[in-house]
Amino acid sequence: QVQLVESGGGLVQAGGSLRLSCAASGRTFNTLNMAWFRQAPGQERQFVAAIRWFGSSTYYANSVKGRFTISRDNAKNTLYLQMNSLKPEDTAEYYCAAGGTYPNSATDNYPYWGQGTRVTVSS
Repeated sequence: QVQLVESGGGLVQAGGSLRLSCAASGRTFNTLNMAWFRQAPGQERQFVAAIRWFGSSTYYANSVKGRFTISRDNAKNTLYLQMNSLKPEDTAEYYCAAGGTYPNSATDNYPYWGQGTRVTVSS
């Protein structure tokens, strides 16, 4: 089992930045492929970014490429999402996910999920 707890969400103006964190426990973090997803009200959960369990390979949705950066600190069992140049359309609940294969943007690829952290971008 893996427990995931997201933090770092909040309210920010368009053009601003936020850094989300996801603390993992319960299983060796450095063996897990990790990802971020988001879900806006009334919409399906969508893929944002993924990072492989070893090395530095990353994979992004086109909508965030060049603005968001996914990273991990295996010593701290923590996943990050640095979000820059935020837009109102980035407003959503952001979830971290663990497990599964890489690269894979499907929600059912990931067996473990956090509870989410809300990001609101005002115009």
